[in-house]
Amino acid sequence: MAPRLPRNTRHKPVTAGWEIEESTRERIKAIAEQSGMSAGALIDQLAQHMPLDERGRAIWLPPVPLKDGELPIDSA
Repeated sequence: MAPRLPRNTRHKPVTAGWEIEESTRERIKAIAEQSGMSAGALIDQLAQHMPLDERGRAIWLPPVPLKDGELPIDSA
């Protein structure tokens, strides 16, 4: 069993009520175990360290059309 976070280290813990594919859950659990952490701790780390673009979206997501008034200019 993967190590859990120490007690009382979360400030406002909640149980996520999302439905995901069973295979996705098993993959997350396997990655977490190989990383020496719980699946919840892995999800916390993923959310905190996920690379985002200038619009606040994960960089690996497919692009979305620009909104009215937005210009396709890189923010370098």
